[in-house]
Order: sequence, then structure tokens, then C-alpha cells
Amino acid sequence: MSTDPATNQDLWNEDLAPTSAAQRTWRWYHFAALWVGMVMCIPAYTLSASLIEGGMSAYQAVFTVFLANAIVLLPMLLIGHAGTKYGIPYAVLARAAFGTRGARLPALMRAIVACGWYGIQTWFGGSMIYTLLGVLAGHEIGGAKFAGLGINGAQLLCFIVFWAIQFWFIVHGMDAIRKLETYTAPLKIVICFVLLGWVYDKAGGFGPLLDAPSQFVDGGKKAGQFWPTFWPSLTAMVGFWATLALNIPDFTRFARTQRDQILGQSVGLPVPMGLLAALAVIVTSATVVLYGKALWDPVDLASRMTGSAVLVALIVLLVDTVSVNLAANLVGPAYDFSALAPRLISYRTGGYITAGIALVMMPWKILESTQGYIFTWLIGYSALLGPIAGVLIIDYYLIRRTELDVTQLYKDDGIYGYKNGWNPVAIVAFVAGVLPNIPGFLNAAFPASFPDVGAGFKTVYTYAWFVGIAISALVYGVMMKGRAAPALRPARSLD
Repeated sequence: MSTDPATNQDLWNEDLAPTSAAQRTWRWYHFAALWVGMVMCIPAYTLSASLIEGGMSAYQAVFTVFLANAIVLLPMLLIGHAGTKYGIPYAVLARAAFGTRGARLPALMRAIVACGWYGIQTWFGGSMIYTLLGVLAGHEIGGAKFAGLGINGAQLLCFIVFWAIQFWFIVHGMDAIRKLETYTAPLKIVICFVLLGWVYDKAGGFGPLLDAPSQFVDGGKKAGQFWPTFWPSLTAMVGFWATLALNIPDFTRFARTQRDQILGQSVGLPVPMGLLAALAVIVTSATVVLYGKALWDPVDLASRMTGSAVLVALIVLLVDTVSVNLAANLVGPAYDFSALAPRLISYRTGGYITAGIALVMMPWKILESTQGYIFTWLIGYSALLGPIAGVLIIDYYLIRRTELDVTQLYKDDGIYGYKNGWNPVAIVAFVAGVLPNIPGFLNAAFPASFPDVGAGFKTVYTYAWFVGIAISALVYGVMMKGRAAPALRPARSLD
């Protein structure tokens, strides 16, 4: 494609070009390992805590987590199909629906939320080093905080060290990330069973949380309130992986076959996520016996261990956070930034930009100033990502019938150019999917500033991702009916 004189160099570079047969090295077990690696992370471990604190029993919490991931798996497989069939990343696939220029909007939205997560997770990784080094030293390390920064020298050094560890993988590219996920996934599984055995031995059993009924039963604190709690919880759990549901083609473009990406993702996401939730509940249940209270934070739990267990915990938590952050929060924005200016920004340069933003954003400041709101914002981002997914799925399956002319995706004056590179229908559908969720989001994120939002908008927001994807899909499908030009020359594809 690089030799095609009609290809616009502002839309193409080597990293955005369709993958070659030689680059398609990912088998089903690579995708399974990728998901096991991403699932086994601290935020996912603590998901069950929010559900149990909300009133669910252990079994209800685990089932809710499993169901949410089974639901979000569907758009991942649907959108991932295009990546495998044509070898294109998410930022290029979006051009078919949003236009060759308009696709920069969904790409940038995906990149922004990923950069936020990347910086925050990097701070968490540095904090683990800081906390656990303090445990090994027997006292808190560091000293006085720097004026303006708000952290001490040891905290800053730990943050930079963790940032540098991840930077090595950016320099060495996508294959280094694949190898990291493949080799560390089995280690994480083994560690989970070791942790399970450790708490069982120490506590003499699995503790009281497993047998505790939900608060929704007759006579409970929240009797009869299960469904009003279940639906927003399910939406939040779906939102946890909503970003990956969009940019999954960034990974599936390296699959050898459709079977590899479908089987690998189906094996790697819902079941491990449900099992991790079960592990979290079991281990936390045992901590009630061991420490007199439930400890949902694995870093806090690790800090209470003694001897070599602390060092093992440090290594596992660090490997875990590196693998998750690179796969979930680096690959996507690296491609997205590249798509903004392909002539100037390669995939690797996009990774440098993401890492650079993580440094200058001073994520500890964001967490300090916004407290829990940053997480409300990130989860609420599913209200934006759902509509994008709805447009992409309808465009690819109902409008295009999975047939794309790949060469045209790299031309401004091609069939995906629409009006000056923008498809107005996609923008209208996206806005229509977002609007109903804005009042509820503002109330959830800034309740003091927006206290008078109606009950109807609050209810709609509890289904934010579902509402957004449904409305945008319907509007796009109706408005695009009969408008789309068929693919002129369907490219040779891999089914």
C-alpha cells in the first residue's frame, strides 16, 4: 500500500498499515494470556469490594462481575473481527464510519481516557514500590515533601523507576508486550493459588464473608432493593473494559485466524474475571479472621506480610501492574496518536507521547484534587465509549456487511471521505447516544454543583453504556440506510 500514489501520506504510515502475513503471529493462547494478564490486576481484584459493600452477597458479587464481562465480550468479538479480517487498528477502522478525518474524534477520546489511566496506574505502581520498600526497611522512607510537587523524594524516585520500567517495553515494541503477557500469565495464576493456600492456612479456613447473606433479603438493611443496586453495578462493571471493547482491533490485527481471536478472548476474559472476583472474596473473607477487618486492597494485605513474602508480593504486584498498564493503557493511545498525524507520529512515538503525558500530568495531583471523582469520570466515560461502539458495530455489520475497501481507508477523496473527511451521520448518532447521559453524569461526578437533576436522568445514567450503544446504533442505522457506497474493491481478507 505504501507504493500506491493515491494513498494520502497524512493518513498512512507503516504502523497504521494493514498487518502482513508475517506479522500475524498471535494464536488463541496469546489472546487468552493477554486477557489473563490484564484481568489479574489490582482494580479488578477490588471490584467485588464495591459490590459487597453495596449489599450483595459473595455469590451475587461474583456472578455480577462474570455477567458484565460476558456482556462486554460481545462487542469485543464483533469489533475485533475487523482487526483480524483486514489487519487494521481501531483508529483506521473508525474511518469507515466517522470518515477519514472524523475518525480522529473517537480516536482522541479513546486516547484521552487511556492516558489518564496510564498515569494513574504508573503512580500506583510507584506507590507499591514505595510502600513495600518501607515495609522491608521497617520504617517509612522519604522525608519532607517537595514544595509544589506534594510528594517526597523517595515517592518521586519510585514513580520514575516504575515509569522507566514501562518505557523499556515501549522502546521494544508490541512483540515485547506480547511476550510479557504470555510469560507472566501462568505466574499470576500460580500466585493466586499460593495466596489462596496461604490465607487458608493462616486463617484456618476461608472466613465469614462467604456465608454472609446479602442485605437485600427479607429483614436485611436493604430488603427489596436488589435490582436498583444490580443495574448500576452491572453498568459500572461493563464500563471497566469499555475502552478495550473499542480498540481491541489493535490486538486482533495480529491474529492468525478469526478462530484464534474469538477462542482466545472467550477463554481469557469472562471466566478468569469471575474467578478473580471469587479469589478476592475468599482471600478478603479470610482477612476478617486474620486482622479483624476486611482488607480488599492487595497492597495493604502485602504490607502486613513478613519476611520473603513481602518481596514476592512486591515482584508480583509490579509485574502485574506493568503488564496491565502496557496492554490496556498504552497500545490504544499509541495507535490513536499516530492516527492524528501519521506522517509525524509512529506507533512508538505515540507511546512516547502517552508516557510523557503520564509524567507531566502529575497523577498524584489529580487523585488528590478530585478524590473519588476521577473514578466517577473514568467509569462515566463509558457513556461516551458506548455510542462509539454502537456506530462502529452497525456500520461494519449492517451497512458494510463486513466488506471494506482497505485502500480507500487511506484516501481523503475515497468512499470514506464523506464531507471533507467527516461523516455527519456518525457525529449525529454519537451525540444522540451521549446526550441522555450527561445530566446523570454531572450529578454523579459533581453532586454539589448539580443537585437538582431529575430522577429520570439519574435512572438513565445507571444504564449509561447500554443506553449510549443502543441509541447511537439505532440512529446511525436509520440515517445511514441506503447512503453507504459499497466497497469498491474488497481487499483480500483473512477469515
